[in-house]
Amino acid sequence: MRVLFLVLFTSTTALFGCVKKNMEKPSVTVNPVKNDTVKTTSIDTNSISYLALGDSYTIGEAVPELQSYPYQLLNLLGTNNYKVNTPTIIARTGWRTDQLIDAIATSGITDKKYDFVTLLIGVNDQYQNVSPESYRTKFIKALSLALSFANGNAKRVFVLSIPDYGVTPFANGNDAVIGPQIDQFNAINNQESVKAGVNYLDITAISRKAATDPGLIAPDGLHPSGAMYMQWIDLLEPMVKTQLQKN
Repeated sequence: MRVLFLVLFTSTTALFGCVKKNMEKPSVTVNPVKNDTVKTTSIDTNSISYLALGDSYTIGEAVPELQSYPYQLLNLLGTNNYKVNTPTIIARTGWRTDQLIDAIATSGITDKKYDFVTLLIGVNDQYQNVSPESYRTKFIKALSLALSFANGNAKRVFVLSIPDYGVTPFANGNDAVIGPQIDQFNAINNQESVKAGVNYLDITAISRKAATDPGLIAPDGLHPSGAMYMQWIDLLEPMVKTQLQKN
């Protein structure tokens, strides 16, 4: 399967642009996709296609690739006899929702369909002072694209809430400002996910555990550690598995 793995982009205006250059990850290309492995009904548990859309939380900034949540999800599904192909990932550190949309348009995969899709986007909209109204408009568009990749099957789309980075050392004690803003943006992506009938997973509460558990924060002092991603997957994997069992 061909992977479009768009990774770290350093920007002085982007949240993740504050991490050091030695955190950067190179682009990766693997085997090309075969059309007969792309299905959205009658799942072949020996060949499941997965598309992950997002930003640094999707690529697993500052942790090894295999500790990112898409790869941990792939591995856990594998232990339950679901063979998921290497995920196609469209994500980059620092991306706002509009930048994700633009990247999808030029990705070369717009005609492809996937057995399931995850979407986690919005932290850089909040960080870069995008208005909630503008975020809503862009999120609706991004969600519509996720649905199209899932061939219109809302139950095969999984939206994750935005983590609260306000509890991390990077936020420098500004959690009282950041937290409520993250909640406002999550209220929007939750409302639109419910309207669209897709699956929604609130992982924000887990992210806030980092306030008292430094082991949940990556070495850069901002992003989740592999241990935090694992806690996300403990909740996400059963949701995905349940929907894959349905036609």
